[in-house]
Amino acid sequence: MIAFGFWGKRRATTESEFLVAGRRLGPLLYAGTMSALVLGGASTIGGIGLGYEYGISGMWLVVAIGAGVLLLSLLFAGRIQRLKVYTVSQMLELRYGPGSSVLSGVVMFGYTLMLTVTSTIAYATIFAALLGLPRVPSILLGGLVVVVYSALGGMWSITLTDFVQFLIQTVGIFLVLLPIVLVRAGGFAALPPEALSPVTIGTDTIVTYFVIYTFGLLIGQDIWQRVFTARSPGVARWAGAASGVYCLLYGVAGAVVGMGAGVLVPGLAERDDAFTAVVDVAMPPVLSGLVLAAALAAVMSTASGALIATATVFGQDIVQRLRGRAPAGGEEDHVRGNRVLIAVFGAVVIVVSCLLQDVVAALTIAYDILVGGLLVPILGGLVWRRATIVGAIAAMAVGTVATLTTMAVVGDIYANEPIYVGLVTGLVAFVVGSLASRATAPAVLAEWDRRSAGEQAAADASA
Repeated sequence: MIAFGFWGKRRATTESEFLVAGRRLGPLLYAGTMSALVLGGASTIGGIGLGYEYGISGMWLVVAIGAGVLLLSLLFAGRIQRLKVYTVSQMLELRYGPGSSVLSGVVMFGYTLMLTVTSTIAYATIFAALLGLPRVPSILLGGLVVVVYSALGGMWSITLTDFVQFLIQTVGIFLVLLPIVLVRAGGFAALPPEALSPVTIGTDTIVTYFVIYTFGLLIGQDIWQRVFTARSPGVARWAGAASGVYCLLYGVAGAVVGMGAGVLVPGLAERDDAFTAVVDVAMPPVLSGLVLAAALAAVMSTASGALIATATVFGQDIVQRLRGRAPAGGEEDHVRGNRVLIAVFGAVVIVVSCLLQDVVAALTIAYDILVGGLLVPILGGLVWRRATIVGAIAAMAVGTVATLTTMAVVGDIYANEPIYVGLVTGLVAFVVGSLASRATAPAVLAEWDRRSAGEQAAADASA
């Protein structure tokens, strides 16, 4: 992985190359890296754990993620790829005019940082099984490798490592773990009937997965930044749709492996131990190493994508907006500055990962704030022409506050109510604020229409 980092460093000579791989990825690279990005430790270790506890209905977490990739790709990816921006907040500023990027950037920064932390903590589980390492050395080992190759070559290094990791995931999970566990468990006939019910996990939980993760996938900076790497709207749309289908199959495969683990290693105290336990029981050493490498690949790809998204949001949406201008210097200086940001936030993530215990709670809060605060103004700006900057800021503020307040009142951060209250109140504030304020300036909408139609890309190509 570090060798790929050095190879990517040779290509990442401009800010565009460093942050979005020069917007040049073809269908194969794009589909593979998008899949690797969204399928992390939660989808692999967590998905198998859910299958262990709930049977085939444990697939819904990863299915919701795949549905998000499908919807984003088919409905919005082609359009947002044509905008030629670096961040979600820059899209908001392009659509509404100046004034929204810092607030949306702060919300997005919190989300991407916590996503990086949760992926980094997952190294502890994998290296404990693979090498018998304690928690902190495991986090240091995995985290430092990701920080090094991400800082060296930016998105080019991450693209290359993600694609290799995608291949390892595919072989390890689909071609090795799934068939061996099924055969060792005695096939589907040996599974208890209740494990085959698609709703054992609970209808409320399934709906919540789709609300939080499908909607979260539609607006996350880490996902959009990968869309910006596609070389054309067609690649973003159709290769992205292929990635979404792959994610759906991955969710089913993980749940089936978890069901087999329930037969082979019953009675585990923690469901997330099912992955390493079934690998230990069902696999000879060489194959178990490959499967554990597949889990490691899943974690690393998500961590690196979230890390570069964190640095990009901080540099583009917070620092530049507070300064009121782009940093001075040439392309080499810009690349160097982004490289420093990745290294700094990588160090922060490693420290926080070593200290933090309740990661799922932190990630749940981050996703709730992301969806409650940003979903309405982002999607609203894409589909409703009368939307204004006043409505967008009102939706961000009201949705975020309502989500956090409801979470405090209910007293359970895992409850469903906070995200629903945040979305409904944010939508009301968005509509009322937009209708009560002056329409977006014609010049702003004209520039939005021009960029949405891809005229900026045509101008860049001719230049």
